[in-house]
Amino acid sequence: MVNVVLAGGGTAGHTSPLIATADAIIDRVPDASLVAIGTARGLETRVIPAAGLRLELIPPVPLPRKPSLDLVKVPVRLVGAVQAAKRILTEARADVLVGFGGYVALPAYVAARQLKIPVVVHEQNSVPGLANKVAARFAADVCTAFPGTELPRAEFIGMPLRAGITSLDRAAERDRACRHFELNPRMPVLLVSGGSQGARSINAAVFDSFPKLLAAGIQVLHVLGQKNFTNETVEVTDAETSAVYRPIAYVDAMEDAYAAADLMVGRSGAGTVVETAVVGLPSVLVPLPHGNGEQARNAESLVQAGGARLLADEACTGAWMTAELPRMLADKDRLAAMSEAGRALMPNDAAAVLADRVLRHVGGRG
Repeated sequence: MVNVVLAGGGTAGHTSPLIATADAIIDRVPDASLVAIGTARGLETRVIPAAGLRLELIPPVPLPRKPSLDLVKVPVRLVGAVQAAKRILTEARADVLVGFGGYVALPAYVAARQLKIPVVVHEQNSVPGLANKVAARFAADVCTAFPGTELPRAEFIGMPLRAGITSLDRAAERDRACRHFELNPRMPVLLVSGGSQGARSINAAVFDSFPKLLAAGIQVLHVLGQKNFTNETVEVTDAETSAVYRPIAYVDAMEDAYAAADLMVGRSGAGTVVETAVVGLPSVLVPLPHGNGEQARNAESLVQAGGARLLADEACTGAWMTAELPRMLADKDRLAAMSEAGRALMPNDAAAVLADRVLRHVGGRG
């Protein structure tokens, strides 16, 4: 029996590659026993069980960004979380632990090392998180979603993605996807999304510009984020061009939105950057203007390859969209070149590659 424990949670940036990797492991070893470790705080409490995976919870150990009283509490919290993780690993008879970072990963990494269980690390961002920085020092394998991520012995393999993304043929699915969103497949479609939580500055720029975009014959599929979608959010159709502004709160299957679109404007979270590259969707990436700069770093490789255009948050205005997006959408040769550049940069088999790495260490417990 193959027993694999996967650790990662908090956001979709950690849980989505975890689920994709678990699926790839089951594809190879259908009777493998898989257990995911998470905390009660994260998205994993909903999405991990929904994916058919067993979820075990440990106490969260948040790491303060600035010195505070909470920093003093970290060692005590970490000890308790490590003990909980050790119990899960022992009861699961884990052959190997694969971690995806986040609050839950550090206690799991420490527990696995104490139990002499091989550790495989996958880092999703260009700027690695603390947990993966620590684990990379003793991990059996260290894999990254982006080229150039600074971790010891790291190998760039890409991001583990769902089969719905990796197998997407945008051209073949365009008509169906446009009909799904009640859009005209014969007119250009701009997809705008700030991620599952939305993006205030991007949304404001769209609200300011969409009437002129519609007048130019450009349809807008706007994913606002659930918290930004209100009763006042309504669709608009231009009387002369029949172009539609279609606001929606959330998209369960982003491959449908990618297939409908000719160009995307969005944040440069790791998942968005890799998914748009893999499916060949040209993009304008607007990194978050705060944090540790990881979103700007995430965008670098795709922008340098020619698959995306970088736009600073303060420059993301309605005036910019009105001036630049019609030109970009009218340049079919440029869009085709951007599409090819993205596909050439990002591998689409990372889930399979990571699953093989994980299974290679089964039986390798020291």
